[in-house]
Amino acid sequence: MQILHWRKSTYSGDSSNCVEMATACTAVHIRDSKNPAGLRLTVEASTWARFVNGMTRSRPQ
Repeated sequence: MQILHWRKSTYSGDSSNCVEMATACTAVHIRDSKNPAGLRLTVEASTWARFVNGMTRSRPQ
């Protein structure tokens, strides 16, 4: 079993109202920081990369 190392965005600061992510070989795991034992979303690494790229491009400068 793989041990996941969870982290949240540096933009979150000390807030607990955010999502956390953990990367694996070919997948990215996403969970709610307020409920770490709850449901998790797992997507392919390439899907996560497209999501982050899209969010970065749409962010106001």
